[in-house]
Amino acid sequence: MRTAIYPGSFDPVTFGHLDIIKRSASMFDRLVVGVLKNSAKKSLFTIDERVSMIKSLTKDYPNVEVASFDGLMIDYAKQIGASVVIRGLRAVTDFEYELQIAQTNRVESPEIDTVFLTTSLKYSYLSSTIVKEFASYGGDISKFVPKEIIPLIMEKFGREA
Repeated sequence: MRTAIYPGSFDPVTFGHLDIIKRSASMFDRLVVGVLKNSAKKSLFTIDERVSMIKSLTKDYPNVEVASFDGLMIDYAKQIGASVVIRGLRAVTDFEYELQIAQTNRVESPEIDTVFLTTSLKYSYLSSTIVKEFASYGGDISKFVPKEIIPLIMEKFGREA
């Protein structure tokens, strides 16, 4: 059974993230969406809220699991038996950073490969930061995130969905 991990903060999860999850789930027997607990970063949603959102949005994918982790992703990947790390790329600037991380992970754990998936063109501009920016000003985020989570996001900013 080939297991892959798709790590990230997913704060909040976007259509771009869901695109990568769907495509990765079709490539591997088991996909673990690893939601990073990053204490150095001020998150909009708690770790439990992010895990819950992703679980509800991926419930139709029987081979997708969602779990949180703390610490080095490569250590968590080994812990869950992943042989592949999935990373989404939107632009060339993503590639430079992601390549450096992938090479470092490869030195640490040569048995684990990194697979880069380019984001679908219609989501190439999209990030969680953009979603939060739009939401903070009461903007329409329906083109960025599933309708099910729009009220949750808007509530965090004290706005109506």
